[in-house]
This record gives sequence, structure tokens and C-alpha cells, in this order.
Amino acid sequence: MRRVLQVAWREFASTVFTKGFIIGVAIVPVIMIVLIGLMPLLMSDEAPKVVGSVAVIDKTNAVLPGIESRMTPEAILRRQDDSADRVREAANTAAKETAGRLGLGEDTVPEIPADTPLDMGEAPEITIEALPADADLEQAKTALLTGDARSGGRLAIVVLEESVVTPDEQGDYGAYDLFLRERLDDRVTNNHIQPVVRQAIREARFAATGDDYREIGKRWSVTRGERKTVTAGGETEGGEIANMLLPMGAMLLLLISVFTGGSYLMTTTIEEKSSRVVELLLSAVSPMQLMTGKVIGQMGVGALLMLVYGGVGIGAITVFNLVNIEPSLIVYLLFFFVIAYFIIGSFMAAIGAAVNELREAQALQTPVMMVAMVPWILWLPISRDPNSVFATTLSFVPPVNPFVMILRLTSTEPPPAWQVWVSIVIGLVSAWLVAWAAAKVFRVGILLHGKPPSFGTLIKWVRMA
Repeated sequence: MRRVLQVAWREFASTVFTKGFIIGVAIVPVIMIVLIGLMPLLMSDEAPKVVGSVAVIDKTNAVLPGIESRMTPEAILRRQDDSADRVREAANTAAKETAGRLGLGEDTVPEIPADTPLDMGEAPEITIEALPADADLEQAKTALLTGDARSGGRLAIVVLEESVVTPDEQGDYGAYDLFLRERLDDRVTNNHIQPVVRQAIREARFAATGDDYREIGKRWSVTRGERKTVTAGGETEGGEIANMLLPMGAMLLLLISVFTGGSYLMTTTIEEKSSRVVELLLSAVSPMQLMTGKVIGQMGVGALLMLVYGGVGIGAITVFNLVNIEPSLIVYLLFFFVIAYFIIGSFMAAIGAAVNELREAQALQTPVMMVAMVPWILWLPISRDPNSVFATTLSFVPPVNPFVMILRLTSTEPPPAWQVWVSIVIGLVSAWLVAWAAAKVFRVGILLHGKPPSFGTLIKWVRMA
């Protein structure tokens, strides 16, 4: 056992204590944290400076005045001020909620004063160009092909048929047509042109019926308050997002940890075999001790990756209060990590011992990589219907049962405890059988050189060793 642990420590240290590994492990959390911090700054809703006209062909003779009144410089500035107020309110609310999640008092977070100026970009200079009802639309479109959105040219054409305000015999209203300049910034369209046209159409429709559209709008509008999920550990937010992302995150964490450690195991085995270092190692330890030590050592590498990435994920979930993670889920995750790693790691060790170069391992590695593809393909249907016959059956089928069971455990309907433990028992038995077969292949192939074996040859090695 002492020699096995020595081999395991050597395998672990030679992989972990390298600059490449340290940078590779640390760079992903750092990039995630930096992107989370920079994303609000990079994703700006500030539209570019716009100078131009919007042509309106109003066949209703009722909508154009409403568009003109909402496109004056004063009206545009009011809309920008309203947007700034909403931004300040959202920032203050988010800061207080974050302080509360971190255990700080809401009073410790200074509010953004209402008179604090916010840079919402330069107000666009848009003029309304009224075209006659019988204007030639094709000729009007030619003005969209010259100049740009900063030269004062035509930005868009709005065509309003009579049915936009007057419904047909079935009581249905028609739609307005909008023709835009090529490469016009969508924020100009979404923030200034379309909202103004829609609001002017609503006003004209209600005016035609003699109703007050403002009062009807108030009665029609229904505002949702806070949406929180009540759990034994307290209230959480964003439950619908967590229900979708938590299964994927847990499965991805398991896949990265298992296959990264397994890939390192195969690579180091091939390198030691091709450089004849393995012959020196076998003078001190037996093939079984060497394989066991290498598997345990690289399992430590996978466990380290799971600790780092899992810690970052759990920390983010805790800070943002997305979902309460039960301790039993972490325990089950460790169980299935060990099972999945011994299955995948044993396969990788056998492949590494059977070939002489890394490129020769591609054909033998294909079935192992298929194991990684199955959870990705079935992630959504299993997490959406975790207790279906298909999902339940697949959670008892090795070697994919560890990944499938993790998907079911993190879904909205976790499986019964007896199914989890049956899956663990099946996984342990299958891991032992795979390790037993891999040990036979490892013992025969580790000292052989020449043409790489086929699958049939590997089966013969298992039967005769």
C-alpha cells in the first residue's frame, strides 16, 4: 500500500505542481469573475448619436399628430430622463438586495441620488417628415439608400393604412409597415421609433371610440410584485433560472472533473511508456500497484478541479441566493464522482497502456468519449422529466448512470433515496469490473511496443491475463 500511495503522490504532484496546470485551473474562475464585473460596463444601452428624419405616410389622418408630439426634442429628453430614473432605481434596489444577502444592513449602502446625472448618450435629433397619403412608396424608399444615420438623411418610413385605426368587419385591426435604413442601430428603432408609433396608434384608436386610453391602460395593466421561492432554508429568487441551470452545472462539473483527470492519466501513461520510464517504475512496483497509484493520483487531480470549480459555483449561488443546496446533494456528488472516475479512469489507463503514441489512442478513445456525449444529449429531457421510465431506467445503466442520476438529483423532482443508493451500488460494482478488466489490459500492454491493438485484441488480453 505504501508503494501505491507513493505512485499516487508522484502522479498527483507531477500534474498539479506545474505552471500550466495552475494557470489553467485558476484562469477559468478569474475570467468568470472579471466578466461578471465587466459585463454591465461592456453591455451599454447607450445608442449612437442619430440625426435624421422619419417619413410617415398616414392614410388614417389620425396617427401623425401623436407621432409628431412625441418626437419633439423636449419629448425625447423626457424619455431619456425617465430611463435614467429607472436605471437609478434598479441600481439602488440591486445594491440593497446584495447587501442583505451578504449580511450587511441596507443602510450601509449609499443610494444614488435622484439628481445624479447619468450619461444616457446624446439625445437623437429626429424630425418627422409627413408624406402625402398617395405618395409613391418605392420612390420614398430610395432616400433610405443614401447618406447615413448621422448625416441628417432619412432613417425610416412608417406606413399607416386606414385599418390601423378602423377595424375591419371582424373587428380586427391592421398592422403598420416600417421600412428602415440598412444597418440602423436597433436601439434607435426599439427605443425611439417603434414605441412612439405604437403609442400614437393606441391613442388614435381610443380617440376614435371616445374612450380614455390612459384609464383603460391602467385597468388593463397588471404588475407582478416579488417572485420568490419559499424553501426550508429561506426565500430564494430566480427559481426558474436555477431549475434549468443547476442540473446542467452539476453535470458539467462532474464531466470536467472526471474527464480531465482521465485525460491526464492516459497522457502520462503513454508518455511514460513511449519514453521507457515505465520499465524503471516496474522494477520497483508491480503493474497493479502502478496502475492503482496512477488512478488514485489523477483522481486527486479531478477532485481538486471539482473543489475549485464547485466552490466558485456554490459561492455564486450563495451570494445571489438563487437556490438552497442541500448537504446531501454534495455527498451524492462525491459518491458519483468516485464511481464515474474509476470507470472512466480505468478505461483511460488501459488505453494508455495499450498504445505507443497519443494519436494511436483516438480510435480506442471514441467509445469512452461517447459516454460524455450521452449526458449532453439527454440533459434537457431528463432534467425536465426526471421520473420518466426512460430517465429512471438510464440511471441504473452503467457507465452513464452517475451522470444521469446527478441530473435527476438536481432537477425539480429528485428521485427516491432507494433509487439513488441502488444506482450507487450498481456503479460501484461496474467500477470494480471495469477496473479489473483494465488491470489485465494494463499488465499485458504496458511493456508491449509495436502495432496498436484492436478491440478484439484487448478482449483477448482480458481473457488470457
